[in-house]
Parts: sequence; structure tokens; C-alpha cells
Amino acid sequence: MADNHARVSNMTRSVSQLEQYEKCPKQYELQRVERITPRPAAWSHQGTAFHAAIETYEGGGRRLTADQVADLFHEDYTRLINKSLREEPDLDRWMTAGTDGQSDIEARYVLGMDQARAYVRWAEEHKPSIWKDQVGKPGIERHLTADLCGVTVQGYVDQLLDRPGGSVRVRDLKTGSTKSRFQLQTYGVLARKVLGVEVNDADWYMAKTGKPSRPIDLAGVTEEEVGARFVGMDQDVKAGRFPAVPGFHCRFCDVSHACTSRRT
Repeated sequence: MADNHARVSNMTRSVSQLEQYEKCPKQYELQRVERITPRPAAWSHQGTAFHAAIETYEGGGRRLTADQVADLFHEDYTRLINKSLREEPDLDRWMTAGTDGQSDIEARYVLGMDQARAYVRWAEEHKPSIWKDQVGKPGIERHLTADLCGVTVQGYVDQLLDRPGGSVRVRDLKTGSTKSRFQLQTYGVLARKVLGVEVNDADWYMAKTGKPSRPIDLAGVTEEEVGARFVGMDQDVKAGRFPAVPGFHCRFCDVSHACTSRRT
């Protein structure tokens, strides 16, 4: 356990780590220190497969048809679901949003296929301009890492878009409804620091609606503001502070089966 804690203490930080820790430090400990195997969820595979399909579509210069992009989703979603079924064949142990495991898997397959096609139709109509760096590498799924106030922070930015005046907009793709303003703020700071670009705003492409959200202002967001939250989380993890914070979110915790403090 000491070795695991040392490993996690020295990890590069991310928004997902920080927000998990802030929600419930015990969940963070169970998943990242004790390495409890999380319960599978079809919604997670839906999101992963959608992102992979759109990354391929955008990275290939939008040459694929809507049906071809849906086929990409089909292949990846099916592979991920089958892998999870081999690891956890008991569908009663899968996490779902108020339905049984099999029905949830099937419903999210249909939803993901529709969302993949809808993205292509939207992109063909609106033709958003993907930013490219000096060597022509597009701003698609860019892995950015930088020191923020003494903490190494990383992020995978789904898309960087050209904006009037030479600035860049950060865009995150969402298949669900949960949105993190802090995620976009962090990605904006990372893009400025790593890529040397001007970032004044950001938005989410919401697959549920088939269009982007209204943009949020990032012009006044500073490295110090973003970095302060990572510093606090990093210090607590290094100190081994992992108190349980039971609440409604326990129902959606994928490691709650290993937690004695969960709220039932």
C-alpha cells in the first residue's frame, strides 16, 4: 500500500483526478491507491467510442460519411462492451441509469450510433475550422502537460478551433449532460502555456442536442487561479488525507462495492 501511495503521490494531475478527489477523497483512494476494479458502465463505453469515432473523422479531414463514422462507433463500442462482459458477466453488477444492464447496453448503442451520425451532419453544415500548429498538426485530441503553480498537470483537449483575430477556442465533446467549467478553464490555461496561443473562450459540443453549447469566457482565467486548486488537491493526496464523503453520489460511484462508508 505504501508503494501505491508513493506512486499516486507522484502522478501527473488531471481534472478528472481533482474533481474525483474533491467529490469524495475515499473514492479517489479506492480507485487510484488501492486499485479497486470499478464496476463497468455502458455510458462510459459510449463516450469513449463516440470520441474515438469523431477523432478519426476529424483527423481524416472529414472525408467519411455519417454511416461510416457510425460504423466506427459500432466497432469500438462493441469491442469495449465485450471486453467488460468478459471481465464482469453479471449484468446486475453493471452501473446503469435506472434500467437493467442489458437494456442499458442496447439503448446506449442506439444512442451512440445516432450521435455519431448527427455530429457528421452538423460538421458538414457548419464546417468548424480546426486549428493547426506551425507544423500543420491539427488541434484534435491534443495531450498537453505543463507545470501549474508547482504541480504537473495534464489534459487531453478534444478540439482546438480557429477564432477571429487569431485566437483559439477550446472545445470538449460531451455525450452526457455533465459539464465541467473547470475542465475548460484548465485546458485553456494549458493551451496558452504549452502551445503559445491566445485562448479567450471555450464550449462543449453536446451530443445530446447535436450542437455546441454557448461559449464561456476564459479571458480572465489565470494560471494562478487554476493552479491553486491543483496545489490543494496535490498536497492532500501526498499527505494521505482520504476521508469519505457519503451522499447521493454514492449511487453513481463505481467503487462503492469496496467502501464501508457508502450511503445506500
